[in-house]
Amino acid sequence: MSHPLPPIGVVGAGVMGIGIAQIAALAGHPVRLLDAREGAAETAIAKLADTLAGLVAKGKLSSDAREQALARLGVARSVADLADCGCVIEAIVELLEPKRALLRELDAVLAPEAILASNTSSISITALANGLARPERLVGMHFFNPVPLMKLVEVVSGAETAPAIAQATEALARAWGKTPVHAASTPGFIVNRIARPYYAETLALLQERAGTPAELDACLRTVGFRMGPCELMDLIGHDTNNLVTRSVWEANFGDRRYQPSLVQQALVDGGRLGRKVGKGFYEGEPAKLPAPSAPAQVPALVLRGRGATVDALAARLPGVRRDPEAEWAGLAVGAGAIDVVVTDGRTAAELGANHGNPLAVIDWLLPSQAQSSALAIAHGRGAGDLQDGARRAAADALAAAGLLAVPLRDTPGLILARTLAMLVNEASDAVWQGVCDEAAADTAMKLGVNYPAGPFEWRAELGEVPIVALLDRLWAHTRSERYRVSPPLRAATY
Repeated sequence: MSHPLPPIGVVGAGVMGIGIAQIAALAGHPVRLLDAREGAAETAIAKLADTLAGLVAKGKLSSDAREQALARLGVARSVADLADCGCVIEAIVELLEPKRALLRELDAVLAPEAILASNTSSISITALANGLARPERLVGMHFFNPVPLMKLVEVVSGAETAPAIAQATEALARAWGKTPVHAASTPGFIVNRIARPYYAETLALLQERAGTPAELDACLRTVGFRMGPCELMDLIGHDTNNLVTRSVWEANFGDRRYQPSLVQQALVDGGRLGRKVGKGFYEGEPAKLPAPSAPAQVPALVLRGRGATVDALAARLPGVRRDPEAEWAGLAVGAGAIDVVVTDGRTAAELGANHGNPLAVIDWLLPSQAQSSALAIAHGRGAGDLQDGARRAAADALAAAGLLAVPLRDTPGLILARTLAMLVNEASDAVWQGVCDEAAADTAMKLGVNYPAGPFEWRAELGEVPIVALLDRLWAHTRSERYRVSPPLRAATY
């Protein structure tokens, strides 16, 4: 039986390797699976046969397609058995030296025109190519787990990668039903770099004891993130997530923006690695916060100022009077009961120091996320004897807008605002430094980690001025270079 498509070699029969073999075989390629562990390739193919049988039972794959794919899968006994492959993808242990040694072996036996690809998620393609006879043919082909379901592939070019190789790898990924994005070989590539703040800001807030994992997760999940950061880190595994963070941090020579967390290190040290051991931030399913309930009586409200959050509140509170020229943005509740101010990076205590009425600060609310049902709120010290009544009035005002008020410690930027600002800032830096373009950043974050929007889509919705102002105030509060503003982001405010 002749095959119109060139053979594909996959080295490493773990979860990623067999996933790559599955999509290549289903796309029509003969596939040869190689693993140094005795019997590992055979076991992986047997498990894949069961997986494909499950897809047939669910009506997602025909019996003929299953049989044909399995017929294309074979076991390679040595690197020499991959010599006629048009592309070989290594998916072995995520360590530099073992990968280098394997790639040199492959480079010595493959035809000059063959593609040599690494599924590394964080190791420099430039470093992996060092010592190859043909470094120009090495490219990163970073798939995401689970490979058959996740659409994104990062096509990563090192310093020596030939443009034609990157283009051929992009075409191969598209032929396999994937959406490729091009990235330069820099620490973390696109997704693992831009995603760091999603974990880091929540970990910082946990260290400050600003809220519980369930509260912080709820505030982010309700704006469209499929999982909150704590849930997601439990799923990934804290050992794995911490290792990636350390890899990016060390590769950036200790840049504070990527600094690992003491909170996560304590979980790793204590063996609380997440779902795979039954305990991490959570034991079992995370507790869910209650749904917002309509207040018995809606207090008198006035929408003040301008901005994305005020627009989002206005859409939820039709008929409420607006005062767009007010000096602050948010909700005036009752006859001076409390002013609920949209965060600009200052704490409620700071904003309330010279404010006549009791004051609370609320997180950002996105007009594009109409399903949001929870919003972080922080109270300052200015409520005095009326504190309990003021808190109730603020909660009732948000409940009238279909939002559960989630009280956090009075911390600058709360949770959503500082997370989105940092994601936008990191993406701006990545584009500025030539890692990728804006479209690739948005595509990568939506497909690679299922974000509800891309960082440049958030930047357009929120505007550069409030993002930069919030980051500047976080820097003023912490004096940490972690919150330094990306030059092109700041330039957009001039």
